[in-house]
Amino acid sequence: MGLVYHKPGNDTFQLKELLPGKLKEGKLIIFSAPSGAGKTTIVKYLLSVIPEISFSVSCTTRPKRENEIEGKDYYFLTEEEFKTKIKNREFIEYEEVYEGRFYGTLHSEIERLWSQGRHVVFDIDVKGGLNLKNQFRDRALAVFIAPPSLKDLEERLKNRNTESEETLKIRIQKADKEFSYAKDFDAVVINDNLEKAKTRAENLVRSFLRSE
Repeated sequence: MGLVYHKPGNDTFQLKELLPGKLKEGKLIIFSAPSGAGKTTIVKYLLSVIPEISFSVSCTTRPKRENEIEGKDYYFLTEEEFKTKIKNREFIEYEEVYEGRFYGTLHSEIERLWSQGRHVVFDIDVKGGLNLKNQFRDRALAVFIAPPSLKDLEERLKNRNTESEETLKIRIQKADKEFSYAKDFDAVVINDNLEKAKTRAENLVRSFLRSE
């Protein structure tokens, strides 16, 4: 399957925080997807082949998985620590993706990477991705990574062996809703073949970085 392009829609999500001051000029590349669609694998590939982009490390309250590294994959926080940062207006966006499971992007993380002259790439939930796109508009490329079908996604999640029956059901229900937002992204990449999806994503990003 090829790329399917969409104009961003009129639906917007309420940004919970505003950007502090003026940051150095830079671009944002946003990858969002239902859990298990392959966006993290694609983002890691892009970081290995496009030297001018760097990864924005998000904050989360979910438990650290095996082989994940603090400060590289996520900043792992307690719920209390996360809510303190909300009160201190440290997030440009945040979302309670599942009950008690918060994810968010720090102002300081974008500032850090832009100050180094880098473009920032995000591996982020669907609502968080649209929050950033609606904030930065033409300075951001928002890409939705989609599996071929919900059934295919369910099989991928089962094969990860990280989900209970209950959490698997929750993730599938959430994914079904998230598909409805695909039309609001700049492009949709169908991950029916990982190598082809990597190439499609790379072409999108390189074209965006070359644009004015």
